[in-house]
Amino acid sequence: MDASREPKTIVKPPMSIGKRKWNKMDKKLAFALVLLHFLCIFAPFQINFGALLICFCLFIITGLFGITLSYHRNLSHKSFKVPKWLEYSFAYCGVHALQGDPIYWVSTHRYHHQFVDTEQDPHSPIKGFWFSHLTWFLHKWDGSASELVARHEKLDNARDLENQTFYKFIRKTYFLHSIALAIILYGVGGIPYFIWGTCVRTVMFLHSTFMVNSICHIWGKQPWKTNDLSRNNWWMSLLAFGEGWHNNHHAFEYSARLGIEWWQFDPGWYVIVFLQAIGVATHVKLPSQSQMQKLAKD
Repeated sequence: MDASREPKTIVKPPMSIGKRKWNKMDKKLAFALVLLHFLCIFAPFQINFGALLICFCLFIITGLFGITLSYHRNLSHKSFKVPKWLEYSFAYCGVHALQGDPIYWVSTHRYHHQFVDTEQDPHSPIKGFWFSHLTWFLHKWDGSASELVARHEKLDNARDLENQTFYKFIRKTYFLHSIALAIILYGVGGIPYFIWGTCVRTVMFLHSTFMVNSICHIWGKQPWKTNDLSRNNWWMSLLAFGEGWHNNHHAFEYSARLGIEWWQFDPGWYVIVFLQAIGVATHVKLPSQSQMQKLAKD
């Protein structure tokens, strides 16, 4: 059997975050993450209805429309098509989730699927829970990971986005957009809007996404023969707009529908159904019965 297809097991991380050498990029990313989490401490003291409403609305806009629909299902897997104006609008929502520009996010995610749960996977739990959850975000920048990053770049797996002016512009000006939004929130509602609309909202969805990388590769059920550690986790789907049906996703990564069963809560799919019904979404991909029978365990 091909070693890359053998069942995976979790092992001790090769290097803890405290023992490796930190470079400038490590420190900048760590500082930004720590600062966002630290400012959330003040959230209970800067709370009002408007701030909560802004937090909730931006959580939906950046998480559901930006990451789940755009970055993941539309751009990474091309599971459906929408007009360019809408594609770019959804992608711009994802920019404000502070998870990276579209080219970076899509490239990393495609790389994850190509080398899932191997040493070449950017955030596999075989290197430990905390690596797959958070420290991979920093680990990729250190010297020991330079070879991994080099292989990643050589794959050239996001050329479809790199050839488009919009995505190249977003990559060059990425942080300016989030800074601008933070300034607007502060100007409209002061510190409460900034704390809840930027810090709390960003931290909440960062961890929701990171938990798909970590928890959904460790705890849950595997109804499909995927030869990896991906799991279906129902409560993660409540937090991440249907992304918790992760074994479904790894079995049929091209599928626009992650919650394959009728009872599997999948808000991302519900939006796609609506867009398809009004004639906006086309070429919606779903697994066939024969494909599901081939990978079903029972």
